[in-house]
Amino acid sequence: MYAIRALRATDSAETATAPSPDRAAGRPPVAALRAGLAAVVSRSREPLLRNGHLLAISSLITAGLGSVFWVCATRWYSDEVVGLSYSALSAGTLLASIGQLNLSDFLVRFVPSAGRHTRKLVLACYLVGAACSVLAAVAFLLLVPRIAPDLDFLLTPVSGVCFVAATAGYTIFVLQDGALTGVRRAGWLVAENMLFASLKITLLAVGAALTLWTGILISWAGALLVAILLTNFFLLRHAVPRHEKTAPEAVRPPRMVGYAAADYVGSMFRMAAYTLVPLLVLNTLGAKQSAYFSLAWMVGYVPYLLASNMGSSLIVEAAHSPGQLAEQAFKVLRHSALLMLLGAITIIVIAPKLLSFFGAEYAAEGTMLLRLLAVSALPNLLVSVAVDVARMRRQLRMVVGLQLALCVLVLGLSAVLLPVLGLSGAGVAWLAAQSLLALYLLIWRSRWLPRSSEKPS
Repeated sequence: MYAIRALRATDSAETATAPSPDRAAGRPPVAALRAGLAAVVSRSREPLLRNGHLLAISSLITAGLGSVFWVCATRWYSDEVVGLSYSALSAGTLLASIGQLNLSDFLVRFVPSAGRHTRKLVLACYLVGAACSVLAAVAFLLLVPRIAPDLDFLLTPVSGVCFVAATAGYTIFVLQDGALTGVRRAGWLVAENMLFASLKITLLAVGAALTLWTGILISWAGALLVAILLTNFFLLRHAVPRHEKTAPEAVRPPRMVGYAAADYVGSMFRMAAYTLVPLLVLNTLGAKQSAYFSLAWMVGYVPYLLASNMGSSLIVEAAHSPGQLAEQAFKVLRHSALLMLLGAITIIVIAPKLLSFFGAEYAAEGTMLLRLLAVSALPNLLVSVAVDVARMRRQLRMVVGLQLALCVLVLGLSAVLLPVLGLSGAGVAWLAAQSLLALYLLIWRSRWLPRSSEKPS
């Protein structure tokens, strides 16, 4: 009921500012089209939508230029070097993701209202995240002889120290993105990721010219160091001080440790769903099918990024505008649903052509999977927004419960359907899991959607 009232209120506000039907009817078709586009552009300039778009652009740049980086690596370095370097970097980024304790989302949630405590909060998260990542990286190196013997080149003193430092550095890189989002500097994220990706490719070429065996690793670490230094100079010297001046008397939010712990547990369930399905595919269908799955998932995951980025913008703006969480959630849902519907239709139509760039086998084996993943992104939008709304309301049981249910449903359905349907079984599992959770959220929306006047705690 509250959701319907909020939606009607939003519609009424938009209707009041729209041109009347009589005036619109008297316009030429071209003029009417221009007026419609102008209205869309005007709404997109709102901080909620603008920052969400900038975050999405940042993610797309990272994905696009990251693909270019690996295409160049395969042409300039041997297959062995590429394989070992990719494995080492994947291990480092995974360890950083675990070690940063989901504090990036924590910063998105609490930095907007931290006021004069912002700098201390950011630096504390840096310290805790980096320390945990160091411990995770050291533990991984101790286990390398047993779990990844091909990465034994990391066990030399110099390589080991560099690997641990790079893992901690990537944790800072992830956390600074959360801090930038929290202080409404999403535009800097675009510049940061363009710098990081472009510098990686430049250093990669230099390493290839010098025939360095570790050129891929050096290029990644060097670009990471530059991005961290420049971004934190801007963040801590300019963005944070300006943000602190907006609310110098702000009170430190209560019970942050308990919130961070519960949110981290929930994020681990979601990460398990993302990372364990490829292992199920590998163990059930073999290495070739695993390769087909990986590239289809890489493309199909892009719409999921939009939902995540718009959710981060929702959290920031809700913290700045208490009492408008319901209206902002509806705005994100309506705006993002249209974009994602168009994106899903596009992916469904061009899926064979997209995958054919990787080879005819990828198109033949992965097209149906990619189409199912594209459709699954639509119910995922509702699930993602519900999790972010629950974060704002500190409904931690909902935060953990939704992500736990997603993990159980995806992994359970994948294990059952992969032997029967092949790769398409994973797509059906994702679509079914997201749809079931979305149906639950629609039926019992009063359990997670706040009243229009309710303020986040």
